[in-house]
Amino acid sequence: MLSPEWIKERVLSALPGAQVEVVDTTGTNDHFEARVVSAQFAGMPMVRAHQLVYAPLKDVLATGELHALALKTYTPEQWAQQVKK
Repeated sequence: MLSPEWIKERVLSALPGAQVEVVDTTGTNDHFEARVVSAQFAGMPMVRAHQLVYAPLKDVLATGELHALALKTYTPEQWAQQVKK
């Protein structure tokens, strides 16, 4: 069974130094939402940033164990702007 902490560790393995927050949105351990803030997203289209986050989770996405992961990805600068709002 998946947990927010497990998903966070997987994402951090691919994006060291990122800020990652994961929430189980349904309580069923298969639908999650994640906010990932990483300098590695600088200059990237959102689709590419999302691909970087999904990459370390391919195995559980393929089996259906992870059914849904809603993503919000930001560079540190973008996140600083969001926090100011």
